[in-house]
Amino acid sequence: MMSKPPPPHEIKVRQSPYIALKYPQFVAYMFANSLFTMALLIQEVILGYELYKITHDPLALGLIGLAEALPYISLALFGGHFADRRNKKTILMVSLSVIILGSVILVWATHSSAKLAHEQMLFLIYSVIFLIGLAKGFYSPASSSLNPFLVPIEVFANATTWSSSFWQAGAILGPGLAGFLYAYLGLTHSLWVVTGLLLVVMILISTITAPPIPEQKEEKVNIFKSLKEGIVFVFKTKIILYSISLDLFSVLFGGVIALLPIFAEDILKVGAEGLGILRAAPSVGAILTMFVMVYFPPLNNAWRNLLLAVVGFGLATLVFALSTNFWLSVIALFLTGAFDSVSVIIRQTVLRFFTPDEMRGRVSAVNGIFVSSSNELGAFESGLLAKLMGTIPSVVFGGAMTVIIVSVVWLRSKELFKMKIAH
Repeated sequence: MMSKPPPPHEIKVRQSPYIALKYPQFVAYMFANSLFTMALLIQEVILGYELYKITHDPLALGLIGLAEALPYISLALFGGHFADRRNKKTILMVSLSVIILGSVILVWATHSSAKLAHEQMLFLIYSVIFLIGLAKGFYSPASSSLNPFLVPIEVFANATTWSSSFWQAGAILGPGLAGFLYAYLGLTHSLWVVTGLLLVVMILISTITAPPIPEQKEEKVNIFKSLKEGIVFVFKTKIILYSISLDLFSVLFGGVIALLPIFAEDILKVGAEGLGILRAAPSVGAILTMFVMVYFPPLNNAWRNLLLAVVGFGLATLVFALSTNFWLSVIALFLTGAFDSVSVIIRQTVLRFFTPDEMRGRVSAVNGIFVSSSNELGAFESGLLAKLMGTIPSVVFGGAMTVIIVSVVWLRSKELFKMKIAH
């Protein structure tokens, strides 16, 4: 039996929509997060396109998500435990070093591609993606749990909007640049760009002062008991459980990102440049919506707004699935990003205000597993269903399932409509 949500929090934020930008370390964090996202998305898009050119198999695209999700899910809870009990900055720097190593291996592999059989190239690509998934199992919880310490609590709703906007900026530029980098620089030189961006991220993180490590009790900490505490907290806090579950199931079923190379190459026939536009369209919609949300936060009637946003995401996915016009497809993807940005702001604000400081790493890890499951496992689900059902029917199925899931949550969470987050 899940407990009722904690009493509503009254949060008073200064009137200036730019208040969070007055904190230099938060600004450094935003830029680092944006460039990190940009780098990994460039890498993801160009590797996905290269794999589809080699295999012409939708499942090969889905396996990219699976190769990253399995190690991430396996380690994220441990990563959250260490983020709560160790120096967050050190965890970020070590994890980032491993990710950079993976990118350098990809540069070497693609430079030597003429000497490698297709099977060897596929093995190397999936192996590096697996390695990056391992590193992200520690990087993501540490990064997410560091963010709340960089601004005062009364500024966090505004900071969430800005950090999400900068994240979306990276998510726009990454896929958009990827298509053009691949077309004009080739695979190997594009991966050099990725490596350079990751090195800049490391420099930015080095300027951030790590928050103090919480004092621990003298007795030896049982790591599995610690992990259980984080999981139990999430499942007992209904507002957190339902908000991250919505993200899990909507993107798990409704996400189409992994299949965009198929739409670009075989359905819309727009090539690598068109793929870049399609891949960037959701993030363009998201960042424009984020800037609107700076002035008009969606925190009044927050639960209702969250559910409406996820329904809009599902309906826009259905439009994309049935479209045969390139620009209509771009608009539909734009709308998926716009609706998702509203839900991101609400979910992150809920996580910030309903999670105790000493549990941020573990709760961030549980949230990260839900997000990773929705994105990476969603990519695998998309590739598998596209192979079994066909590309367009699989996307129609996913959009319809999203709408159905929201309807079920709507009926089961009526008490959450009373939740108020003043701003």
